[in-house]
Amino acid sequence: QVQLVESGGGLVQAGGSLRLSCAASGRTLSGYGVTWFRQTPGKEREFVAAIWWSGITYYADSVKGRFTISRDNAKNMVYLQMNSLKPEDTAVYCCATTREKWGSPPRQPNEYHYWGQGTQVTVSS
Repeated sequence: QVQLVESGGGLVQAGGSLRLSCAASGRTLSGYGVTWFRQTPGKEREFVAAIWWSGITYYADSVKGRFTISRDNAKNMVYLQMNSLKPEDTAVYCCATTREKWGSPPRQPNEYHYWGQGTQVTVSS
C-alpha cells in the first residue's frame, strides 16, 4: 500500500517562502513520479508541479519561475520549494502518484490513485 504524507504548510506573508515535503512509503517514488496539486474551496484540483521518473520537471504557468520541485531518492521524498508567494497561492497542497508508470505526468487528478492528506498553505497580503 502506497502512503503519502505532506508537511511544511503554514501561514506566510506575500513574498515569503515555504518548502513542502511529501514522504512516501510502500513505493520508490523515483521509479514513478510525483505531482503536486492544490485546491481551494469550490474549485477543482489544480496541477502545480511534477517530477517524473525520467527526472524531468513540469510546472504550471502560474508557478513557473517561483516554485521548484525536487526529490531526495535516498529519503524517498519529494519537495516543493515555493518562493515569492502570492495570496492566490493559498490552497491545500497535496502530493499524488499514479498506479501505472506514465511517460509524463497526467494533468487530471482522476488519473492519480494515491494521495496524501494535504497541507494548508495560506499567504496573507
